[in-house]
Amino acid sequence: MGDSHGILLIGHGTRDQRGTDEFFELGDRLASYLAGRSIVQPCLLEFQSPTIDEGWRRLLDAGAERITVSPLLLFAAGHAKSDIPDAVEAVARQTNTLDRIAGYSRPISRQSHMVDLVRERLIESIESVATDHRSLGTSGLAATPTAVVMVGRGSLDPCASSDMRLLTEVAVRGRMFPSSNSQANAPSIADLHGIDRAGLVTTFYAMAQPRLPDTLEQIASTGQFGRIIVQPHLLFSGRLYDAIDRQTKEAATKFGEVEFVLSRYLGPNPKVAAAIAERIDSLQSERVGG
Repeated sequence: MGDSHGILLIGHGTRDQRGTDEFFELGDRLASYLAGRSIVQPCLLEFQSPTIDEGWRRLLDAGAERITVSPLLLFAAGHAKSDIPDAVEAVARQTNTLDRIAGYSRPISRQSHMVDLVRERLIESIESVATDHRSLGTSGLAATPTAVVMVGRGSLDPCASSDMRLLTEVAVRGRMFPSSNSQANAPSIADLHGIDRAGLVTTFYAMAQPRLPDTLEQIASTGQFGRIIVQPHLLFSGRLYDAIDRQTKEAATKFGEVEFVLSRYLGPNPKVAAAIAERIDSLQSERVGG
């Protein structure tokens, strides 16, 4: 790959300027990561510019002879399977450049960098709780039964919902720091922090079941958990994260005896850029191998 190779990085798009700014920040990170190898052009499926049509044309103007389409999606659903390919192929037909489509990289879902980042966010929340309790001179996480609720955006595609549930299991129950000599004994986050099976739940904001408010009420009302960590599996800030924050606070008001902790979203983190780059490299390797 070289400067004649373009990357069309496609974000979902949001009306929230914060999330849009973070998307373009991630685009800059990816461009730095692939500097000298590929031209990176971010664009958005809806709500903001540049559009997919505009992004494609910019890559052509920059001299891209082959263009890899990289949908910035956590899981494969309708956008990855139809909306994005339809939009890309429409502009490619209009510009007589269908032959320049080098392929579509897979969603970043459970790519290893993403699993690491999910774990980082969860550990960050766990450690923040422990720090707060130490400063107050009270007992920490180990003394308080804790549940972890992973929140996905939600999709009508059952495969995307299943992938979200699998990510939860891999990130929290999967062994960390595996090596050829120590994999069998490597701990998981669940092992290290006493998160039992009843205290690990995947839920959704919309379109899939169960929904977050119902999940929080169900867990809190059991009386088994003194703390619930809510971890939104979202790339950027915006209205969706704000809505999850609001629903978590509503549950905290209703169940005053339970401590609710909201984790940070993933953000334009270098590990997200690395995950995208590795998906692109995997696609190139598959094409060469095929």
